[in-house]
Amino acid sequence: MTTAEGQHFKTLCRHWRQRRRLSQLDLALAADVSQRHVSWLETGRSRPSRDMIVRLSDAMDIPLRERNALLQSAGFIGSYKESDFSDPAMKPVLDALNHILKHQEPFPAIIVDRSWNVRKTNTAADSLLSLGGDPTKMLAQVGAGDELNLALLTVHPEGLRRYISNWDQAAPAFIRRLRNEALTSGDTALEARLSHYIDLAGPMNESDPDQQALMPVLPLELNINGLKLSLFSVIATFGTAQDITTDELRIETFYPNDEITASFFRDSAR
Repeated sequence: MTTAEGQHFKTLCRHWRQRRRLSQLDLALAADVSQRHVSWLETGRSRPSRDMIVRLSDAMDIPLRERNALLQSAGFIGSYKESDFSDPAMKPVLDALNHILKHQEPFPAIIVDRSWNVRKTNTAADSLLSLGGDPTKMLAQVGAGDELNLALLTVHPEGLRRYISNWDQAAPAFIRRLRNEALTSGDTALEARLSHYIDLAGPMNESDPDQQALMPVLPLELNINGLKLSLFSVIATFGTAQDITTDELRIETFYPNDEITASFFRDSAR
């Protein structure tokens, strides 16, 4: 490891520890190492092994993309590959995703990457996104070009936001999610992009709601040209991802919050 590499690693290691709001002792306990060793790694007195970097990354829950950067900063080759869906090794993953999308019918399901770009949808999700008109025209209105980005479509005043009748109640939870993803990503470009979406949402009241009025889940209430739908979502990720693409996928499945919404999607599927 060169001196420059050692300097870079100690800076990145300290950056991630502070980003996760951990003391050196907190990190040492989580990684099952001594506090002195963590201190020496951050001052450059000790050289990290590949195994040590993996242990620290696990302890700080660092995304795979950024783990590669941490490994490379210490002079190692990145361990994690970023595969395309067309890669033969991704076939089991793709089969699982397609199964989830199909099984979710007649209700919507959408797969997005870490930037909220839509990677796959099922038929019900395509229908839902089309209820307000041609999605291509909506993309042009929000300035997205050909890129279907669910976060941008949701927060932009000319996108799906105009159909969300309970925006004041639903938006704060969505914005907190975007803010948390920006803070935990460690990627400055992604942080800037998500921060842009947050700014587009504008000011809002993020105070705690009346505890007496809390429901089991916060529904998304839609009013699309007089058609009223109520949905809530479940978000899933891969629990044992070892590929950057797989690690960054999010599967969002939508369920009806009332019988009217359930009947609408069932009837549409027929």
